Amino acid sequence: MAETSATPIRHCVLFHGRVQGVGFRYTTASIARRHPVVGFVRNLPDGSVELVAEAVPSVLDQFLADIASEFAGHIRQQEVREAVRDEKFAKFEIRR
Repeated sequence: MAETSATPIRHCVLFHGRVQGVGFRYTTASIARRHPVVGFVRNLPDGSVELVAEAVPSVLDQFLADIASEFAGHIRQQEVREAVRDEKFAKFEIRR
């Protein structure tokens, strides 16, 4: 099956470590512009960052790999789970 016709999936990723106050959300949004992904990134009160992203599997994998590479010294732990597609995203954005 061609990648363009693959069914998009949605993941929720929680990043733990030194991920707030280091440009994580803005850099993630910049990385998202290089990939056909939709969703959002936001800081959580406990100091972690939540990312919800939707794309075809190979694109989503590369997007997450690019984030992990960019913040290798900052991410201590990354929790990935499949997320319910209950909200329609038109773009990728930073949420407050």
